[in-house]
Amino acid sequence: MARAAELLDADFGTFSDLVRAHGRERPDHVAVIDAAARTTYRELDRMIDRIAAALQRDGLAKGDCVAILALPCAAYVAVTIGTLRAGGVPAPLAPSATPAQLRAMIADCGARMLFADAAGVEALGDDATSIVSTVRIDQPLDTWLVDVAEPAPVAVGPADAFTIIYSSGTTGTPKGIVQSHAMRWAYVRVTATAGFSDAVTIVATPLYSNTTNVTWLPTLAYGGTLVLMAKFDARRFLELAAQHRATHVMLVPVQYQRIMADPTFDRFDLTSFRLKACTSAPFSPALKRDVLARWPGLLVEYYGMTEGGGSTMLIASYFPDKLHTVGRPMEGHDIRLIDDEGHEVPPGATGEVVSRSPARMSGYHNRDDATQAATWIAPDGTRFIRHGDIGRFDADGFLILMDRKKDLIISGGFNIYPSDLEAVLAMHPAVADCTVIGVPSDQWGETPVGVFVPRRDADAAPDEILAWFNAQVGKTQRLSALHAIEELPRSAIGKVLKRELRDRFAREAA
Repeated sequence: MARAAELLDADFGTFSDLVRAHGRERPDHVAVIDAAARTTYRELDRMIDRIAAALQRDGLAKGDCVAILALPCAAYVAVTIGTLRAGGVPAPLAPSATPAQLRAMIADCGARMLFADAAGVEALGDDATSIVSTVRIDQPLDTWLVDVAEPAPVAVGPADAFTIIYSSGTTGTPKGIVQSHAMRWAYVRVTATAGFSDAVTIVATPLYSNTTNVTWLPTLAYGGTLVLMAKFDARRFLELAAQHRATHVMLVPVQYQRIMADPTFDRFDLTSFRLKACTSAPFSPALKRDVLARWPGLLVEYYGMTEGGGSTMLIASYFPDKLHTVGRPMEGHDIRLIDDEGHEVPPGATGEVVSRSPARMSGYHNRDDATQAATWIAPDGTRFIRHGDIGRFDADGFLILMDRKKDLIISGGFNIYPSDLEAVLAMHPAVADCTVIGVPSDQWGETPVGVFVPRRDADAAPDEILAWFNAQVGKTQRLSALHAIEELPRSAIGKVLKRELRDRFAREAA
């Protein structure tokens, strides 16, 4: 893989060129496996060329956006890289978004074309094809690809946009996060020692999520194999992992929870795993311990943002006494804590997380105001990204996250961190899943309310669990109410949608 190795040694290159190099140097190696077929690097590279040529034929110019609204499949991967090869900017969208949000995102990025499957068309609603020129990604592309030649080469620089990823919308209207080619190249270079060249990586999270970029991009950059799951299912994941001798995976905590709870888990041979990664949502120490005890291979937790800035890494296998943390800042990443006035806090104190590194977004698309609001400027003029999370560093430099700043509950003048309360509530044997939110209170300003999912075989009533909980915590941390529901609302990557719960239970309290 001389050409690929040469590219990876360079200070800058393009992801598309790496895939082209693998297409020539290991043409028969399987690049992508989905429910329909196995696609070799030769076949993938040829498909990418044809897609890029067709996009250029249809008028795509450098910097133009192509929206993708579909479940994971080999064609999704090819369209993403084909857009890059044509000089365009992929904008992957979530089928779980509302029709209004999807229309707003398509308009915001100015998509010249939309690639959608049946789920994507359904998500957009009746006027799907009238919004933008649409190609069905779940049907043969040959009709659209007719009469295309080789794509014209396009010069791409480090500052050019690599992709626009829209935020989950858990705090309102999704914002377009512009990631540059330099940002993505820096990440590919960082993963050089993670063994992706012979990786078999299961992709069990959506391709529109930045979480998935942690493994699918380096897998193809280094010539490994992707195994795509259109939709996650714990049992099917275990079957695919054993069948394909999977080596790498990125999962969110709720997926680990469901996999470890599968009654057949211990029947599957998972000894091929070398790296299991996790990010995007709180990962409880108890769940980490269970994964470490029963699932071979390194367990690594990452903490960071789609917007970039700094990240931390916890190699849980090496630091079993630090499972309550998200690890230390990665090499070259500067992470600090500031108070409400924007001043750095002293060692050991709690503050809002701000960070910087070479992996930083170019900004929010068409939202200079939001970009500025997400920026903290240090006394020396250095720009940092504000995470919106509250945390503190322990004596060994490991970051302990307390909560999202917006989720902090201020009740009677006291700061209450929901994560502290959630850790206690989760200890009750009748609680399968839980969260704590703040709702308005005439007496206290805000009051903490618990929401939990009962275990199937549990017979404890909410009032009993509430009494038990309030006996375990201090007076200012007591829950004013506890509600049982069938399932916590979560985003596609496992984050609890606390805003939905606050709206629901604030109305009930009123």
